[in-house]
Amino acid sequence: MPSASVLAGLGLSFVVSWTSGRYLFSQLSRADHLFDLFISFAALSRPACDSVFLLSGLTHASIVADPHAAAAASSPRRSTYNTGETMKPINATSTTTGLGDLVPEKDSSGKFSPDADVEGLSPRDAGSVTEGHIQQDRLRRALSARQVQMIAIGGTIGTGLFLGTGKSLATGGPASMLLCYAIVGAIVFVTMLSLGEMSAFIPVAGSFCTFASRFVDDAFGFALTWNYWFNDAVSTATDLVALQLLLDYWHTNFPGVAFSLIFWVVLIAANIITVRAYGELEYWLSLLKILTIIAFIFVGIAVNAGGNTEHRYIGGSNWHIPGAPFVGGIGGFASVFVTASFAYGGTESIAITAGETKDPRRNMPRVVKNVFWRILLFYILSILLIGLNVPYTSDGLKNKDSRTSPFTLVFQMAGAEVAGSIINAVVMTSVLSAGNHALFAGSRLLYTLALQGHAPRVFARLNRGQVPWVAVLATSFIAGLCFASSFIGAGQLWAWLQNIVGVSNQLSWIAIGIASIRFRSGLAAQGKTHLLTFKNWTYPWGPWFSVILNSFLVLVQGWTSFKDGFHAVDFVSLYVELPVMLIMFLGWKFYKRTKFVKAEEMDLETDVYHDEPEEENLAPAWQSRTKKVLNWLF
Repeated sequence: MPSASVLAGLGLSFVVSWTSGRYLFSQLSRADHLFDLFISFAALSRPACDSVFLLSGLTHASIVADPHAAAAASSPRRSTYNTGETMKPINATSTTTGLGDLVPEKDSSGKFSPDADVEGLSPRDAGSVTEGHIQQDRLRRALSARQVQMIAIGGTIGTGLFLGTGKSLATGGPASMLLCYAIVGAIVFVTMLSLGEMSAFIPVAGSFCTFASRFVDDAFGFALTWNYWFNDAVSTATDLVALQLLLDYWHTNFPGVAFSLIFWVVLIAANIITVRAYGELEYWLSLLKILTIIAFIFVGIAVNAGGNTEHRYIGGSNWHIPGAPFVGGIGGFASVFVTASFAYGGTESIAITAGETKDPRRNMPRVVKNVFWRILLFYILSILLIGLNVPYTSDGLKNKDSRTSPFTLVFQMAGAEVAGSIINAVVMTSVLSAGNHALFAGSRLLYTLALQGHAPRVFARLNRGQVPWVAVLATSFIAGLCFASSFIGAGQLWAWLQNIVGVSNQLSWIAIGIASIRFRSGLAAQGKTHLLTFKNWTYPWGPWFSVILNSFLVLVQGWTSFKDGFHAVDFVSLYVELPVMLIMFLGWKFYKRTKFVKAEEMDLETDVYHDEPEEENLAPAWQSRTKKVLNWLF
């Protein structure tokens, strides 16, 4: 008979899953979403179906009733960009394909213009899109400032904090964990300032990957974007594997692979319907994370002060047990860096939402300046309390594969077994949230690759909700790596995937620093520095600090793969990203004969966002102050 704690934990997981599923299926109940989803899976399972449905004139009720109105309703609201030519929105007389999508206008040469939409292209039209000709994205700006700020938290507070800290504590000890997370946090801080400056000026879905192509070299952007897309896909797989580890807390006989499969389908559904479905789901899951961490901070303080099952004051005693506070010496200290980089990974991906954010010129700087401090506060406080309360020799961490979250262990120490089960269930929802964010970011990057001519054009196809559904399905397919746990074990697979993602994050931060340095050089050469609405106050030392320190960490953090003999698999997982990215860079450079972008020739016009005049705020001062406080909190 299952214990009350197991039933409570599984019950909470069921409630969260049922609530999320109910919201998703309420979205699916609409005819147009059902139709799009049907077409999506039909096209995936049998390529021939794609041309059949597109060319047969198959329509559903809304298109039959008023095809032009249906087409107009599916067209995204166009933001105003400075592209050097006048934007021409498609009018009601535009023709539609069988999907009800709009056919882009062609220029005098018969090719699609740079302003053309790529959604719903029929096979014959898709062939007219020349490689690299389409530059601008046509994603719907449906994410509000409320959702964007929550997504920023949700993308960074996840598996790395709730589960990765267990591995960090076991291998490096409490002092190594605290120092490494603080150092990586400082790196991410200056990186986000650089990225926020560029994203506020040019808000595109490709974000820093687009900046790398535009400001450095097209081959550099090519290698970086494919690397980061693979990063997001593997991150999704990592989170799905983490769900299996967390499920083991209850010692159930339920197969972990089946558990991952269920939530794999949930993530695909959340990302393929509309961006609003993704945004709303991520908002509530992220809010649950924040409340959980706040509760953990209070419980952690109480446990340390004596409110534990042993009724004793803990203080800093766990820092003085044999081997602590620096476990494993320099090797243990170095190994925590990659885990910390994995934990902070995703902070930079918030800029990818710029392509679907309302008023990005104001919202992106706000997110960069405010959200990171909250994240840093949550991380440092939580890690300090974990190091104080949980000994690195704890039974839940002794296997060093992080099968138990340190958060769960602290709640167990408080004396409530049911509370431990509940917090484990909440941690599972947090991991699901992180996977949701990674799948979203990865699909948008693959969409950007298609727009830039770096990937097959089919990945730029959008559905009625202006969601790149082909890119979502392709990214989720790579996330199927999680099912390999059936053969090599969930704990070992999770450790390898975490290493790959952590190093990939560091390479991305290096690239952002390089792009920032080149971006400022271009602005200075063209006399446009004064046009920046948000300036990185750490320039020029900030980007250089990020580039140099990250490069050093990438090279030295693999120290542990040589400790106690050579561990080939660990070595490969820590360094495989380096030759792969170099080969992709050199291969594309020689194949396309790309050139280093000169500062005087940088494109600082395309996709520059111009917002509409802000309406005067007539609300009383006290209401404005209250709103600011609530916005900071939630």
